Amino acid sequence: MTRQIDFSEIEGIRVGHAQDFDAATGCSVIICEAGASVGVDVRGGAPGTRETDLLNPVNLVQKVHAILLSGGSAFGLDAAAGVMRYLEERGIGFDVQVTRVPIVCGAVLFDLTIGDWRIRPDKDMGYQACVNAGSNVCIQGSIGAGTGATVGKILGMERAMKSGLGCYALQSGDLKVGALVAVNCLGDILDPLSGEKLAGPLSQDMRTLADTETIMIQTCSEKKNLFAGNTTIGIVATNAAFTKAQATKLASMAQNGYARTMRPAHSMVDGDAIFAMSTGGVEADLSVVGLLAARVMERAVIAAVLNAGSLCGVRSHADLKSGMTLPAGSNPMG
Repeated sequence: MTRQIDFSEIEGIRVGHAQDFDAATGCSVIICEAGASVGVDVRGGAPGTRETDLLNPVNLVQKVHAILLSGGSAFGLDAAAGVMRYLEERGIGFDVQVTRVPIVCGAVLFDLTIGDWRIRPDKDMGYQACVNAGSNVCIQGSIGAGTGATVGKILGMERAMKSGLGCYALQSGDLKVGALVAVNCLGDILDPLSGEKLAGPLSQDMRTLADTETIMIQTCSEKKNLFAGNTTIGIVATNAAFTKAQATKLASMAQNGYARTMRPAHSMVDGDAIFAMSTGGVEADLSVVGLLAARVMERAVIAAVLNAGSLCGVRSHADLKSGMTLPAGSNPMG
């Protein structure tokens, strides 16, 4: 039997967020001060990542001390410098004798078309996310890396919907598996348990949802620049004892959670990536942890949409359910 727990209950990790609501961007950090085995799986065609080559099992460093998820597109990778500064000040990192070098991996999503594109997560924001990190309940919605996250952008930002950051975790015996994700995909979000479409491009009436895959098929001969605003980035964490190679496989299995909830997933204009972090010493079968990883990622994606609030004129699932309409002329650019 499994029971739901909070993502923050997984041993050895702390989660922190920092954001600028006016600019509609932010970052989230998952810190493991003792170091963790980490793998990554990148399936989208437009990724923005940091230190992922290091996660190859053949490479030297075996432990990672933090994972950064950030808005700001490639600019947002600057926030990792603040995470490194925070950890180095506390003597956390790979010992190179003269100092300790914190190993910080990261991935970014594209949120420049909402809010103020001139403001992006930077070193100061990354540092503040670490200061804010604690072992309290995982915050969800338009927060951290999910602050500027949107979905359903096939018809442009005027018809897109607000998403955010979600988390979900399960425990079975001593085993704990959780997911944290910033959902910023091109397409639609569906709940596979109910079959309900929760978010996607708004129809012309701005009250109902169109279908991204149908639109893509019908317009397949048209050349469009769909780059403006995609990529879903997340992490699965477990207290199971895994190597880097096993963590890499775990990240791959967790991608099933994306495929179940996002239509389409892993497109050429999404940089979809998942990190997997092993923090503990619980013995567990990788196949079992993998199926749980896919399950918690699925529910974390759904939570990101259900907990998001409207921002910069972009409507949320809650707005749609309540029948709320935004003022005429609302502009996602702020």
